[in-house]
Amino acid sequence: MELEGQWWKGQLAGDIYQALRYKELKLPSYKCQSPQLNLRRYFADLIAIVSNRFRLCPAARHLAVYLLDLFMDRYDITVQQLHMVALSCLLLACKFEEREDRVPKLETLNSLGCMSSMNLVLTKQGLLHMELLLLETFQWNLYLPTAAHFIEYYLSIAVYEGDLHDGWPIGCLEKTVLYMAKYADYFLEVSLQDHAFLCFAPSLVAAGCAAASRIILRLSPTWPQRLLRLTAYTWESLVPCVEKLLIAHDSDMKEATKQKCPQAGQQPGQTVYHNSGQTAPMAQYLHLSSVQYPQQALQPVLAPSHGSATYLNHSASLQGPNAPPHSHPQTISATLDSKANIPNRAYQVNMHYTCAAPCFDR
Repeated sequence: MELEGQWWKGQLAGDIYQALRYKELKLPSYKCQSPQLNLRRYFADLIAIVSNRFRLCPAARHLAVYLLDLFMDRYDITVQQLHMVALSCLLLACKFEEREDRVPKLETLNSLGCMSSMNLVLTKQGLLHMELLLLETFQWNLYLPTAAHFIEYYLSIAVYEGDLHDGWPIGCLEKTVLYMAKYADYFLEVSLQDHAFLCFAPSLVAAGCAAASRIILRLSPTWPQRLLRLTAYTWESLVPCVEKLLIAHDSDMKEATKQKCPQAGQQPGQTVYHNSGQTAPMAQYLHLSSVQYPQQALQPVLAPSHGSATYLNHSASLQGPNAPPHSHPQTISATLDSKANIPNRAYQVNMHYTCAAPCFDR
């Protein structure tokens, strides 16, 4: 239904939002104590690949990863079982967030190329047992808000005609709204890649995604009063989350630029930028909510590696282990890392952020 698909535009939007904010206060605690924590990124990518293959809604994908995080935090699980757990989390999240006809079928799941590469065949009985275990673990409560549940409500007022772009009125409001939605989706994907974002409330992560998107789009003020009133988050409370998002974006842009624009004579490890933007200290963006950005001439660059579309492009590199189940965490890590080849992101503050780095062609 249209009302279900765009709840943030209905008359009950405020009540639904307040119910979500109240529910997030009672979310289960996450202690970051899983013995397989180093495999978490791999299985989050697996969920993203499968969810994009079936074009599932972001809420289902984020809920699936959150269920996986909570389950791994409570159990010591073998690699082969983790594959079953990850896909069961996705199916369970789909049954909660999607329409019945949108839930992937068992036969379709087993026909996926990534399933054969992992030498994994799902059975109806195995999935039912795993789903029952998951439901018992969460006490049959899947009403667990994630950042994806909040972002559309925030995006509804994230861009207004009164906003400024590079200190000038916005030229095309519709295009700016479209870019805002794309960047917000990108930053939501970034937040899925690192369990460090679980230390923030889901509504704060969503607000941080909106703020980071406004920074990338060079909209001012960075955190207007309307967003402050709607989210109840001050700019100071958003800074730690926004900083992590911007550092991830900066790393992606450097990697994308190196791959797209290699130059003769470039030194190993040296990044060459093809825009006229000046490198500015990240601190000026994170501590000034009304910053005015200088005008800059931009050139389009490649989309960052966290974009949702790139999961399908890189699905061939997500090769699962063919080894039998193990119980030793170190053996599991060595077996999976040698084939998955998915690096863990290390967020290191370099205190410099490249402002002129749009990820979508204009």
